[in-house]
Amino acid sequence: MTSTAENPRSDLSTFRALARLYPFARPVVGRLSLGLVSALLASLAALAIPLVLEQIVAGPIATGDPGQITWGAVAILVLGLIEAALVWARRWFVLSPATKVEYDLRTSFYARLQRLPVSFHDRWQSGQLLSRMMQDISMLRRWLAFGLVLLIVNLLTILIGMALLFSWHWALGLTFLICCAPLWYSGYRFEKTYGALTRQSQDQAGDLATSVEESVHGIRVLKAFGRGAHALRKFTRQAETLRETEIDKARSVGWIWFWLVLLPGVAFALCLGVGIVLVQLGQLGIPALVAFFAMATVLRWPMESIGFLFSFLLDARTATDRLFEVFDEENTIVDPENPVTIAYPRGALVFEDVHFRYPDAAASERDLVDGVDLVLRPGETMALVGLTGCGKTTLTTLPTRLYDVTAGRVTLDGVDIRDLTLDELRTHIGMAFEDATLFSQTVRENVLLGREELEAGSAEADEVLREALAVAQAAFVYDLPDGVETVIGEEGMSLSGGQRQRLALARAVAARPAVLVLDDPLSALDVDTEALVEDALREVMASTTALIVAHRPSTVTLADRVALMEAGRVTAVGTHAELLATSDHYRYVISSLEGEQARMREREVNL
Repeated sequence: MTSTAENPRSDLSTFRALARLYPFARPVVGRLSLGLVSALLASLAALAIPLVLEQIVAGPIATGDPGQITWGAVAILVLGLIEAALVWARRWFVLSPATKVEYDLRTSFYARLQRLPVSFHDRWQSGQLLSRMMQDISMLRRWLAFGLVLLIVNLLTILIGMALLFSWHWALGLTFLICCAPLWYSGYRFEKTYGALTRQSQDQAGDLATSVEESVHGIRVLKAFGRGAHALRKFTRQAETLRETEIDKARSVGWIWFWLVLLPGVAFALCLGVGIVLVQLGQLGIPALVAFFAMATVLRWPMESIGFLFSFLLDARTATDRLFEVFDEENTIVDPENPVTIAYPRGALVFEDVHFRYPDAAASERDLVDGVDLVLRPGETMALVGLTGCGKTTLTTLPTRLYDVTAGRVTLDGVDIRDLTLDELRTHIGMAFEDATLFSQTVRENVLLGREELEAGSAEADEVLREALAVAQAAFVYDLPDGVETVIGEEGMSLSGGQRQRLALARAVAARPAVLVLDDPLSALDVDTEALVEDALREVMASTTALIVAHRPSTVTLADRVALMEAGRVTAVGTHAELLATSDHYRYVISSLEGEQARMREREVNL
């Protein structure tokens, strides 16, 4: 699983890293620019107040004309109102575009997760993906609406303000600049430290989210084994590690704030001394000195905010890096450039010298699927049997391209499945897994998941649903509080294992594929229910090609032929009777399955 150590910060500069967001921000650049202009005009209005104040001190106050003083006060009031209106306009311009970018990022990220192969999800922790989907994208929205605009505007405000400070007297401006120069060095040091801590913190938050998710999903196991305290200790260690990282971040931010508050104060004191000397020497007037300090006061907030905005910038850069780690993942299972279409699939499924191994497997390890040749004729039911670890389940993942073969090919009606689009392929081939996964939707929506072309509530949809539930012996759903409209809890954990498997089987049957791949879909059923399901399945599979992983002898009886797997290879194919007569290993496998089924019957009797 992907961990924090495996996700270093990208080598791109902060600007180039954040520039990768531009395709998402392009449609709203206009409004964001208007927000930027509004914020800049607001800052210019604030910078104009010291200039007006200088004229008031030089004129009305010096002459004692109360009428002119009133007009000066009105001018300052108007500038303040203009600044407030422009600040409101800035927020109005940027909030909607920022949420649009957030929406586009989130939907694109989710779509990317759906398209990436199963091998990607095998490697990545769900909590890491969840933290990127929720926390990082929300952070980028706040940065676009607030951090980016204010960082640019405040930097421009500082530059314009510094130019005005020099315009009153170069000595005052130079003193102020020299006192504030260490801020740039502190900022450089801050980026080095804070950037690494931010990445570490966000990755640790993802790990923590994974722990929470695992504990919630496995709460029954933790309670059954009395391991709640153990899970809490593990969680506490992770939470403490995150807390320490956050404290380190706070120290780093506190250090930059120390300089941001201290240095302007020192600059004020020194500039006051220099200003008094310049006034005494006659090189500077009192109105200019008053305006200088008014301008310095206006600049204090932009200068103090730079530390916060700079840390916000680094947070956004880290969030961008984390998002694009997923966007940049190579998708090895994609649609072909020139897809082929099978208009009327017959269901002939053929494995031709098929090999498969995981990319990270050691060179010395054998292929999990090691040269399988197997032919399923249209309408035929093939049972796949073998000892645990022989490669049965791995083989069943290849026809739907959950994984791609590493050598050889799988064909459907003579067409390499890699020449079909994924949507078409998975319309023609349906699957039911041993570990049944249901969604937090109604029973109807779960069962009809593969039939999106059916209109909700239509007579045809109701008929397909009724038939699928009947085949899977899932009439229990009609006794649920709202029948087939009952919303199943998260992952269907409110149902028993057998109930979940029956609904998953109904889902596969409802899809009405040309080929049905069943990975031991009846393992959680009691023997009597299994017999009923098998009888119903015989009718379905009379017109459907089926590949069934069999862990019970009774399941083998569903098949027209049986394929025996050993160490990743199909070593024998024939009817059940033929293999019993010719294969010692097959007899051993069947006796093992019979022993397991006998033990299951005994447990049911005892219960």
